[in-house]
Amino acid sequence: MITTIRGFLVLVCVLFPALAIAADPAIPAVTLTTNPDGSADYSVTIQILALMTLFTFLPAIMMMMTSFARIIIVFAILRQALGLQQTPSNQIMVGLALFLSLFIMTPVIDRVNEAAVQPYINEEITSIEAVQAASVPFRQFMMAQTRENDLNLFMNISRTPPVNTPEEIPFNVLVPAFVTSELKTAFQIGFMLFIPFLVIDLVVASILMAMGMMMLSPVIISLPFKIMLFVLIDGWAMVVGTLAASFVVV
Repeated sequence: MITTIRGFLVLVCVLFPALAIAADPAIPAVTLTTNPDGSADYSVTIQILALMTLFTFLPAIMMMMTSFARIIIVFAILRQALGLQQTPSNQIMVGLALFLSLFIMTPVIDRVNEAAVQPYINEEITSIEAVQAASVPFRQFMMAQTRENDLNLFMNISRTPPVNTPEEIPFNVLVPAFVTSELKTAFQIGFMLFIPFLVIDLVVASILMAMGMMMLSPVIISLPFKIMLFVLIDGWAMVVGTLAASFVVV
């Protein structure tokens, strides 16, 4: 009985929108408007559908085209260097990385709002022109963080012909080059953070070995000293400030 009711509800949910559209022939499926310059605009319904589809790629865009990847990797390496497995928790680290990314990307977002969002809302430009205008600030931000070697690598792999200006580099080349550069930079920062805590681990392990306390884990003894050192030097402010200053915002 429950299976029958569930099947009936699914059938209603599937058929009701189709019946509603069929009952109202005034609802257009696709409306194409030709502009005086020869370009074309789709109906608002299609634009909303495209926007909702774009939302599915929003997490990937946020991680691969912003400062989020470098920040979250450095935080993960820092937690590992401290010897803390679950503190701070993943939720706190991701939340801090998100808000720090928003802080760093604010100039880029403001430029996107001025160049693309507001003109599109005021119907001064088309949707295609808005997307093209919004891509320019992100392109400039990624170009400022990307190493030339990484760009050349992916241009050679994709067999992209040489370009005269950075604006001619396609996104399918710029994005992986940017991500590769971010990973390298994040690991460089993480290496510098790891060294002081590694020295503390080595000192504690050597002292325990000299005392003959082989069965006592050095991690248990070194953990309070690493936390104390990190707090005394105001480690969180230094790490967050260094990460924010490591980005070049043009």
